[in-house]
Amino acid sequence: MRLILRGGRVIDPASGRDEPADVRIAADRIVGIVPAAAVATAGDFAADREIDARGLVVLPGLVDLAARLREPGQEHAGMLESELAAAAAGGVTSLVCPPDTDPVLDEPGLVEMLKFRARKLSRCRLFPLGALTRGLQGQTLTEMAELTESGCVGFSQAEVPIADTQVLMRALQYAATFGHTVWLRPQDRWLGQGVAASGAVATRLGLSGVPVAAETIALHTMIELVRITRCRVHFCRLSSAAGVALVRAAKAEGLPVTADVSINSLFLTDVDIGFFNPDMRLNPPLRGAADRDALSAGLADGTIDALVSDHNPVADDMKTLPFGEAEPGATGLELLLSLALRWGQDRGLSPAQAWSTVTHRPVAVLGDAVGSLAHSAGRLVEGGVADLCLADAEVQWAVTPAQLASQGKHTPFSFDSTGMALPGRVRATFVAGTLAFGDPGLFGTSA
Repeated sequence: MRLILRGGRVIDPASGRDEPADVRIAADRIVGIVPAAAVATAGDFAADREIDARGLVVLPGLVDLAARLREPGQEHAGMLESELAAAAAGGVTSLVCPPDTDPVLDEPGLVEMLKFRARKLSRCRLFPLGALTRGLQGQTLTEMAELTESGCVGFSQAEVPIADTQVLMRALQYAATFGHTVWLRPQDRWLGQGVAASGAVATRLGLSGVPVAAETIALHTMIELVRITRCRVHFCRLSSAAGVALVRAAKAEGLPVTADVSINSLFLTDVDIGFFNPDMRLNPPLRGAADRDALSAGLADGTIDALVSDHNPVADDMKTLPFGEAEPGATGLELLLSLALRWGQDRGLSPAQAWSTVTHRPVAVLGDAVGSLAHSAGRLVEGGVADLCLADAEVQWAVTPAQLASQGKHTPFSFDSTGMALPGRVRATFVAGTLAFGDPGLFGTSA
């Protein structure tokens, strides 16, 4: 279908473009971005459909580096259909999923099956991470070459730290030899077994604590191994000011490391646990205000490369339990655009600067692992893939479970929990120029 998005405010964070323009789409690609002042002289474009985008923002489809889809093996919490629908509703057109499914993504056939099902649904591009070790057991390395051929963009242990440092070093050596990226969440296996961040709040509530040292000890080890092996490592979901400082120093040294932070850690603190609110039971655990502020500053100055939803839908029967027994996790895909915008507003940044953390900056983390998409995903460029979304940046909305497309309805950002209205709402999402979310009757007319 040949399509025109007429008169929207086109924002491309990668190039700095921010102006009213028409976006022309044909054969799954953006074939023209015509500024409003030049439309009259831009030449003919025979469109099958026009969409009136006036009053809306046209921006690249979001790229989320951390989203669990809970399938295969945990369909009671989420299914591919529901979670990719949630991604489309949130303007997310590409996402990375970790390998801790059931069975674990340590065999090429499992990866191929997951990618095939995602392609059939046509809601979002799916980029799986393969397991770094067999069954995530931390003992035997997986066949990384075969997993890469099946579609894996990197290798991860998800939430299961490798206790044996020699195994981790060998994994990084092997990955470095073949140019693979290893994705690690820095958490010491023994210190990270609590349910809340160590501190006054956890002590007062009688909850077992996870000290900052659980993150920094793991980071020290991982950074030293990166120094030895020169493996490219992505640190997933930093949670502390000390962690940000270590990553900043590693980058200043020129080590090949990147990092992300979740929407939860960027906005919330341990105080938000309140009276044992299980929706605040998260991994990594919420830390203090100083940590939150350091994470925000690190995201702004580029120490942290990307903002992620940390989407992890949890079923009611596993969430409505005492805090220490509740399953950690929250729904986040549908909130990513709004919370990125809210973060930018709080820091006095432009929408383009805020949304850069969820568009082209995450793509830079993925690099060439995403193939031909590496040069156009997360961007609005002529000749690039037509993955984009339309959003109303002026609207405010209160998050309620009934509004969420995800099968998981628990989020720490529900209006009941925070009383906070969020800015910006996705109105339509296009993947390869095809409508993945939105009411077809809401937009424009046939040409």
